[in-house]
Amino acid sequence: MKESVAPGIHAYPATRLSGFYFSYYAVLGAFTPYWSLYLQSRGLDAAAISVLMSLWYATRIVSPSLWTTLASRSPHPIRWLHLGCALALGCFALFLLPMGFAGLFVVMFAYCFAYNAVMPQFEAITMSHLGERSDRYGLIRVWGSIGFIVVVALFGWLIDDEQLGVGALPWLMLPILAGVLFSALGNRYAHEPEPAHADPNDGFRARLKRPPVIAFFAAAFLAQVSFGPFYTFFSIYLSEHGYPTSTQGVLWSVGVLAEIGVFFLSSRIFRRWDAGRVLMVALLSASLRWCATALFPDSLPIMVIAQLTHALNFGAFFAAAMQLLVRFFPGRMNGHGQGVFYGLSSGVGGVAGALIAGQLWRFGGETAFLVSSAVALLAALIVWHWLVRQHPVAARS
Repeated sequence: MKESVAPGIHAYPATRLSGFYFSYYAVLGAFTPYWSLYLQSRGLDAAAISVLMSLWYATRIVSPSLWTTLASRSPHPIRWLHLGCALALGCFALFLLPMGFAGLFVVMFAYCFAYNAVMPQFEAITMSHLGERSDRYGLIRVWGSIGFIVVVALFGWLIDDEQLGVGALPWLMLPILAGVLFSALGNRYAHEPEPAHADPNDGFRARLKRPPVIAFFAAAFLAQVSFGPFYTFFSIYLSEHGYPTSTQGVLWSVGVLAEIGVFFLSSRIFRRWDAGRVLMVALLSASLRWCATALFPDSLPIMVIAQLTHALNFGAFFAAAMQLLVRFFPGRMNGHGQGVFYGLSSGVGGVAGALIAGQLWRFGGETAFLVSSAVALLAALIVWHWLVRQHPVAARS
């Protein structure tokens, strides 16, 4: 992959940007589907697992906005990216030590806080390189999906009981986390931003109060809530229905494979359809996905089809969200907008989703996924009413 784009479009460091997404999401390819199984192997029950997994989302409430604010006020903001990646690597290494629930809670909190801090800042770095060609974001971000799918498929085989076992997961993840730090050290902003200071008149707070912006953040929050049972218990859900870890890896992978296709086509998609409409379709597909997961867990073909909709309810959703964030928060406000987006959706929404999933799981996985379906449908209705139907022009401003 070359460090430039087609003639007529300004060059940007595609390889370096893509490399960070690849390594960052490769870590998530191990963490997201298999960490709950690892915690289960250490003797934790569903309630304890849901509390620990909720820390992944709880830290997103504070760390993204805190990190982007500190970076924006620093004369050398790139150093905050390096620091976050180094802290994440150091904290994760502590999982190799024998610990009870209290120790796991502290280490999990520290690791999640550091790891969640860096991506909003890096999104702003990517957008600083792309400039007016934000529609090409998917061509960079797709390498994160590729990293995710490579690891989720490989680790699904490696941690099988007939191979290394799930207890080897922390050892397998450490080299990838080192790769995240190495990749961060090779990246920088397109233009070193001027240190920013809080200014109530810079328009950011006023933009936060616009109805389409409020609707966007509300939908993003609900979307993340709907993913709660999936991110927290999907692998356990599959195990309960007789799927071995190798098949679980395949089911996780097929969704990301489809997501890759959407990211490659994102530039064409947004030239034809408005981001608000794409967001609405993505949320409707999520509602159908969770309904199918709840009602037909023993049907492998239906589960594969449900996973393929990940292309829409994650890939298209995320690409559309990035487009809307650029519109709502242009220029140096984008970093702050990214922080609010990650904090409110993945942060508050993620915590709520994980904790609600833990409570609903007492009534069965089917119940939890049916509730998720209803939540995603509500998010789609919000987008339709406030971004598509009532404020189509405001959504483009």
